[in-house]
Amino acid sequence: MSLTLPSLGTENQSPYQVESRREILALLKGFRDKSQLISLMINNGNEAFITSVLDIDDSNNTVIIDSAPGNEANQRIVEASSVFFDGLLDRISIQFSSSKLQRTQFEGRPALQMPVPTSVIRLQRRENYRINTPVSTPVKCLIPIETELGKQNQLFSLVDISCGGIAILDDRNLVNLAIGTSYELCQIDVPGIGVIDLSLQIRNSQELTLLNGKTTRRIGCAFLNLSNRTLTAVQRYIMKLERERNAKMTGI
Repeated sequence: MSLTLPSLGTENQSPYQVESRREILALLKGFRDKSQLISLMINNGNEAFITSVLDIDDSNNTVIIDSAPGNEANQRIVEASSVFFDGLLDRISIQFSSSKLQRTQFEGRPALQMPVPTSVIRLQRRENYRINTPVSTPVKCLIPIETELGKQNQLFSLVDISCGGIAILDDRNLVNLAIGTSYELCQIDVPGIGVIDLSLQIRNSQELTLLNGKTTRRIGCAFLNLSNRTLTAVQRYIMKLERERNAKMTGI
C-alpha cells in the first residue's frame, strides 16, 4: 500500500516504507509510551485534529486513539473514506492511514478505534531534522504583518525548528498563507542564545483542532538567505534543545 500524505516539514526528507508488523507495533508503542501527539487529518488534509495513541491490542489487531472534541467531528472522522496520521517520534516523522475508524470507549471516556496499519512511512532526514520547542515556555517569533495601519510586529509561538526553517502557530489568522509569501525583518528570541534576525518564506499550512476544542493554524516557514552567523546561532539552539531533551530522558 502506498501512502501520500501532506508534507508538514520544512527540511529535505527521504521516505522509507515500513511493512514489518513488529516494527509498526514498536512505532505505535513508542507514540503511546512517550505520550507523543499525532495529527489526524481527513478530507485530504483540509481538516485536522490532534490525537494520541492510548492503547494497542496486538491480539485483536486494534489501536485505540484519543477522540476529537465534539460528536460532529468524531462522526466526520468515522465516516471519512481515508484518515491520515502524522506524528514526530525521536525526530522522525511517522505517517500512516486508515479507513475503518470506529467509536469506542477507553477507561470510561470516548475514544476511536482502528486496525493496526499494515504500512507506515518513516521520513528519514537527509540534511536537517526538526526538533520540538518547549511547550511550557514557548519560544516567540516576531513577524512584521501588513495591516490597514501599516506594518505591525506580531508574535507567534514556535512549534519546532530545524536548520532549514520553523513551524509556528497562528491563532489569530494573521499570516498570509499563499505559498512563497516572504516576510523580512523577522526575529526569534532564543533563550540562552539571544535575538536571531532572519527572513521567512511560507511553505505550507494546516488547520488544527486542539484537544481543548480550540482551532489554530500550523504554518511551515523556510529560512531565506540565512547568513553563516545566523545559521550558527540556530544550530547552537538546536544543540541546546537536544542536550535538554537527552538530559530529561536520562534523568540527569
